[in-house]
Amino acid sequence: MLADQKYWNPVLETLPRDQIQKLQLKKFKKIFQWAYDHSIFHRSLYNTAGITPDDIRSFADIRLVPKVEKSMMRGVQKKDPFPYGDALCVPLEEVTEFRQTSGTTGQPVYQADSWQDWEWWSECWAYILWAQGYRPADRVFIPFGYNIFVAFWAGHYAAEKIGCEVVPGGVLDTKARILKIQELKATAIMATPTYVLGMADTAKNKMNINPADLSINKITCAGEPGASIPSTKKRMQNAWGAQVFDHAGATEIGAWSFECLDQPGGMHVNEAFFLVEIEDVETGKIIEEPGRRGKMIITALDRLAQPCVRFDAKDIIEWDPSPCSCGRTFRLIKGGVIGRADDITKVKGVLLAPSAIEEVVRSIEDLCDEYEVVVDKLGDIDRIKLKVELMPGLEERVKEIESKLQDQLRLKTNLGYRIDFYDYGKLPRHEVKAKRFKDLRKNH
Repeated sequence: MLADQKYWNPVLETLPRDQIQKLQLKKFKKIFQWAYDHSIFHRSLYNTAGITPDDIRSFADIRLVPKVEKSMMRGVQKKDPFPYGDALCVPLEEVTEFRQTSGTTGQPVYQADSWQDWEWWSECWAYILWAQGYRPADRVFIPFGYNIFVAFWAGHYAAEKIGCEVVPGGVLDTKARILKIQELKATAIMATPTYVLGMADTAKNKMNINPADLSINKITCAGEPGASIPSTKKRMQNAWGAQVFDHAGATEIGAWSFECLDQPGGMHVNEAFFLVEIEDVETGKIIEEPGRRGKMIITALDRLAQPCVRFDAKDIIEWDPSPCSCGRTFRLIKGGVIGRADDITKVKGVLLAPSAIEEVVRSIEDLCDEYEVVVDKLGDIDRIKLKVELMPGLEERVKEIESKLQDQLRLKTNLGYRIDFYDYGKLPRHEVKAKRFKDLRKNH
């Protein structure tokens, strides 16, 4: 692989659209046949719906294939072969990797991968890292706690695959990680947006180190929408003096999308390995045209041990009408992942995406990075409270800052908020995914 080569796989990343679709249809037929033949769970699901592999001849036929939801996978597991149950498509002795979901939306789902699947994960990530400018000369510091969650495991191996030097910083605390980055002159890091900002905060306010003076020149984010939210991306880039890239993936799915060096305001779907459909949340119809948001239904076209066929990811996305200037023919999703269908809710009759609140809070320089949103009821009336931290020394400007914040929130979300100001450092800090939006009405 030549370091000056623009694409990791020049053939697939620039394949004409009609050829991409032919490849996807061919691969879908193959993975559908595989799941039907080897998974008791999938075969039962498809037989109940009255659909067999012979019925798949076009994209219209794909839409007749039943969707799989995370709750269904929870019902499958802990049966024989333990603990994966009857969705497993390979002998248990071929499973080499165990991961589980984070459990932020309920009981964790166990994910089995064969060695072939793990090589596939790594290849998906290689597309991502190469598109974001990672090259063999990079020294990549990975600060996540290596655990049972997939997080940046595959990113680690892909970085090695493309020739980078990898420094695993899992057991170090935040201060030690910053010192190791400084000591080794690391050029890149991978972390959640929450932790990227948290590391910068620790460096600046607890260690008297300006993260922008370190050698980091690129940061890959995942796990939260933040890196596709302009104000959050700007905060991270300003803090570190580095280019920040977004990526989306999931334990059950794989590494399915990425932002490239051209940063067109969205992420490419890795269409060589995934088939993404966008479904209207209310009608269930597939959305083909750009500019309309819906939830993502996704198929991992090459994952064999525990297949992901028409998985209802509940990520809210929309197609971008324009191709990317980078020359890749993989389609873009505009603005990245907007949020999750589970998180988009009505407050006082208004549809609210929590990412809109993040965009406002992080756009106001007088506020710190941390915030929390709490929705509850007073009698039958919805209430929404926003907790924010004020930058030190700005206490006399609280009224002015509150007025600006209320105006922007009203403009971006059409809602009024009760705003509680806290001193710097009083709100919780998070190292992995942050749960900043709490809807207490479900307990009302």
